[in-house]
Amino acid sequence: MAVTKRLFDTLADGRAVEIYSMTNRNGMCVEVMTYGANIVNLFLPGQNHEKVDVTLGYDSIEPYTVNMDNFGATIGPNCNRIADASFMLEGKKVQMAVNDGVNNLHSDACLSTTKRIWDAQATQDSVIFTVKMNDGEVGLPGNKIIRLTYTLTDDNELRLHYEGKSDKNTIINLTNHAYFNLSGHAAGSIHDSILWVNASRFTEVRKGGIPTGKILPVKGTALDFTEPKSIGRDIDGDDPQTKLVGGYDHNWVLDGWDGQVRLAARLTDEKAKRQMEVYTNLPGIQIYAGNFIGKQQAKDGAVYGPRMGIAMETQYFPDAPNHDNFPSTVFGPERQYDSTTIYKFIY
Repeated sequence: MAVTKRLFDTLADGRAVEIYSMTNRNGMCVEVMTYGANIVNLFLPGQNHEKVDVTLGYDSIEPYTVNMDNFGATIGPNCNRIADASFMLEGKKVQMAVNDGVNNLHSDACLSTTKRIWDAQATQDSVIFTVKMNDGEVGLPGNKIIRLTYTLTDDNELRLHYEGKSDKNTIINLTNHAYFNLSGHAAGSIHDSILWVNASRFTEVRKGGIPTGKILPVKGTALDFTEPKSIGRDIDGDDPQTKLVGGYDHNWVLDGWDGQVRLAARLTDEKAKRQMEVYTNLPGIQIYAGNFIGKQQAKDGAVYGPRMGIAMETQYFPDAPNHDNFPSTVFGPERQYDSTTIYKFIY
C-alpha cells in the first residue's frame, strides 16, 4: 500500500488544496482532496492494463467551488432534504437555509462541509480528514468535530469511517455523493448498468423529494430492485414516484438493519465486467440516478450530462427530524455519530 500527497490546485484566495493518492497492490488507486474531503478520482485496472477512472469529477479546483451536482463531495453536517428547511429540537425551532424550493438540501450550498478545506493526515493505508463547525453554523446547534477516514484495502475496498461529535444535541447525517459509472466516468449513460438493492421498502416522497413519512413496499413499483434489473428499464415509466423526481432519487429502507455493516446494494456493468458492492451499518441508501446532472465540461475533456453517473449515498433517512417513526439523527454529548460505508470493487 502506498499513500502519496501532491498539490491539486490553489483557490482564488491563495489557499492550497492538496490531493492524496492511495494505491493498493492490485493497481486500484483512489485520490481524495482536502477541499470538501472529496473523492476526485477512482482508478481501476482495465482489461488491457490501462487505468479506468470510474467516478465523475473535475481536473481543477474552480468548478468544485460551485459543484452543483456534488461530484465526490462529503455531505454534512446533514445530508439530503429537510422539509420547509426547519424542524423542532428540544422544543425549539431550528431554521436552516432555504435552498431547494422551500426546503433545505445538504445543509448549505456555501457553508457546509463540501466547501471547506479539511485538515488531513496520512497513514500507511489511510487518509484522515477532520473539520470543525461552530455552534450555529448552517443553523445547527453545537460545536462539532467531524472526522472521515478513507482506507483502501488490498481487497479492493474503499472504506469510509465517519465520526461526529457535538457539545450540544444537534442533527448529524453524513454521506458521500460520488457518482459512479463502471464503464468509465466519460462513458455515457448508466441505463444499462444492473442494480440490486437489499431493500423491500422505501420512504415515499411527495413534491420536492420530501418524505411523506410513509414506509411502503417496493413490490409492484419501479423502485423494486430486489431482483437485479437495469437502471433504465423502469426509470421513465408511469410510476408516480419516479415522475415526482425525474427518475430515481429515493431512500431505500435496508432490510435487516441492526447497526452492523451489511451488504446494501450491488452495481454491475456487464460490458465492462466490473461490479461495485456497497456496504453500510446505516438504515438507508439514497440512490440518485443523476437525473439532473447539468451538461458541463469535466475532467479529461469529458462532457457530462443527465444519467452519466449514479450516486449511492448511505445515510439515515431524509427529513428524519420531522418524522418520529424514522431512526433518529439527533447526536450530542450522550450519543456520538459513528458510521461505516464500504465501496468494494470486483473486476
